[in-house]
Amino acid sequence: QVQLVESGGGLVQAGGSLRLSCAPSGRTFSCYAVGWFRQAPGKEREVVTATIKSGSSSYYADSVKGRFTISKDNDKDAMYMQMDSLKREDTAVYSCAAAQSLQSIVLLSPDYWGRGTQDTVSS
Repeated sequence: QVQLVESGGGLVQAGGSLRLSCAPSGRTFSCYAVGWFRQAPGKEREVVTATIKSGSSSYYADSVKGRFTISKDNDKDAMYMQMDSLKREDTAVYSCAAAQSLQSIVLLSPDYWGRGTQDTVSS
């Protein structure tokens, strides 16, 4: 069993930046593709970004391309998402996820996911 714990969320003004971190317990991240979901109030959960086990290839939702960057550090057993040029519509609960394949994350069917961290972007 893998437990994922997110950190780094908070309140930021539009145009600002946040960096989210995710760390696993129980298994190492090197065994998994990883990614981030988000769910805004009244909206369905959506995949934001995901990367393969090596971290060398990534997927980004159109809404965050050029603004968000996912990275995976297998040596430190951690995963990060740098969020720049934040917009009010980025306000959501962000959850990290892990799966055997990137496709599983993109299809919103991960093997494991964290409880999430609230990110709020104010105007």
